[in-house]
Amino acid sequence: MARGKQTNASDAFMRVLRGLLRPLVRTMIVRGLTAPAIYGLLKRVYVEVAEESFRLDDKPLTDSRIALLTGVHRKDIRTIKAEGSDATGQTRRNSALLATVIGQWMSAPEFSDSNGTPVLLPRQADNALSFEALVRSVSRDVRPRTVLDELQNAGLITESRDGLLRLEAEAIVGTGNTPDKEAFFAANVGDHLAAATENLLADTPPFFERAVFYNQLPPDAVDAVETAARAQAQTLLEDLNKQSSDLHRASKGNDGPRQRYRLGIYFYREDAADAEEKVQDQ
Repeated sequence: MARGKQTNASDAFMRVLRGLLRPLVRTMIVRGLTAPAIYGLLKRVYVEVAEESFRLDDKPLTDSRIALLTGVHRKDIRTIKAEGSDATGQTRRNSALLATVIGQWMSAPEFSDSNGTPVLLPRQADNALSFEALVRSVSRDVRPRTVLDELQNAGLITESRDGLLRLEAEAIVGTGNTPDKEAFFAANVGDHLAAATENLLADTPPFFERAVFYNQLPPDAVDAVETAARAQAQTLLEDLNKQSSDLHRASKGNDGPRQRYRLGIYFYREDAADAEEKVQDQ
């Protein structure tokens, strides 16, 4: 791409970024994150992404090459590399494991009744019907007690006086616990943005990404649409969770490669006048 065209494209995308960043910056301010703190984080992410996605012939990039790609000073690059990676990846893996355990409890026939309601489980048992067996059906790399402690701390599992474990309704609709909400925010929005990025950069968009929107509906009409969307989306998610659970069990003996997926559904509404102001500001 010629330099002039590249500059114009960059300037245009800066306007796109402004719109994307507005709700994120609002969250940063609420969480007490100032601009200087975010500058430091942004430099780290620039370096990490350059190293992961822009290698030449699959060889590690030099600091000079990273500086050229990102604009981050080589001194800062050396500091970032010396600090090593953070625990973000492990946090996401832990979150995915907990979600899978909950999904199996909600959908696997041995852990739910004829109505699809998760059954009460003992911690351990000689037969297959136990929380330990549930966790082992998902992963043998993590101790069931560790998973139980995490889910109990989040309020997603309670224990009765006779020692039986119950999956709480919050596990289905989402917990109000702040760390869990933030973990969901990072994973859900992160995957949506990753899919949208691949679709934007590819000649043929590889991921399904669709939306329906209307700009001039009365509030009661939007109420009706939202009610229908919640019901239909919940049914879709529960059906796909059951299908995924069945396929997960059927593939246990398969030693081939593994992948993960996430299907997210959201609904957003605001006054039409506010939407018009945001468009004019960008």
